[in-house]
This record gives sequence, structure tokens and C-alpha cells, in this order.
Amino acid sequence: MFIVERPCCHVWKRDLRLNDTFRVSFYDARMNFRRYYVPNAQIFITQVVHNRAPIFHHLIYLNLLRKTMRVAKKRHPFKMIAYVFLPDHFHLLIQPSGASNFSQIMHSCKRNFTLNYKRHKGINGSLKFWQKRFFDHIIRDEQDFKNHVEYIHHNPIKHGYVQHPEEWPHSSYHEWQKRGFYT
Repeated sequence: MFIVERPCCHVWKRDLRLNDTFRVSFYDARMNFRRYYVPNAQIFITQVVHNRAPIFHHLIYLNLLRKTMRVAKKRHPFKMIAYVFLPDHFHLLIQPSGASNFSQIMHSCKRNFTLNYKRHKGINGSLKFWQKRFFDHIIRDEQDFKNHVEYIHHNPIKHGYVQHPEEWPHSSYHEWQKRGFYT
């Protein structure tokens, strides 16, 4: 076991490698924030737009986000297991499949989407598009997996956009229905 400390921006970043298959990366106590990286894990992610602005209500920006994610997927390979895009946030269930971890995937998606959005809107200065962090959860077992797929697909109902998950066009619900997950 070893600990490597190095400055990252203005905060110390630590990597703790417990063994060759499990790594914990975290920031110092001032932030009290940790991310766990487990190889081949499936990760549930929630990312929210700053101030919950309903940017993805506009299909042009939703399509831009999807395109940005496809590009990120080429750079940082991952399997998209389930997803839902709502006007002000999205949920993903992904499985990184290359050398990149889910933080690198999300950094690529968020950074490149923001750059593309600014270019499209003609914004030259700084722009705070996303909430500072994203939420992540490592899927623990089959029941946890099922619960998160259900949560993703029923999220448009929770927020009052539709009454049935099949009515929301911006999710993987229909793909899962074809596979027999929903009967």
C-alpha cells in the first residue's frame, strides 16, 4: 500500500491504492469529498445544470450533449447501460471499459459540452454551466442495479413530465423494454 500526494490546483490530491484492483481518490479534509474507483464497476451518475436551468428542454442542446458524450466515449471508452435526459439534469448508468475512470469521462463530457455550448451561443467569457460536482454511486449487486435502472427510467414521472416512462423520449426505457426488462 502506498500514498502519493501532489498538488492539484490549490488543493492536495491523494491516491490511495489498497491493492491492484481498488483505488480510492479523495481531496483533503477541507472539501470532505471522496470518489471510489473500482475496475469494471457500473456507476450511477447524476449531473445537474447550474441553477437547474432547463437548457436541455431545447432539443438543439440535448442533441449537442448526446454528440459530446459520443465523442467522450471514443476518447474514454465506456458502456452506456441506461440513461435519462431531463431539462435541467441527467442520470447515467455507465461502465468504463478502458483506462479512463468515470471522473475522466464526466470531465470530458462537461468540459467539451460547455465549450461547444459557448461556441454555439457566441459566448467568449467564462460560463458556469454545470453544478460544481456530479453525484456518483458504485452499483453493489443485482438488486442495486435494478433499482437504479428503475430510478433512471421513472425519473421523468417523479419530476411530473409524464405519467408513464414510455412517454419520455429521452431515455433508454424503450431499449430496456425491447430486451424484456419491462413486461
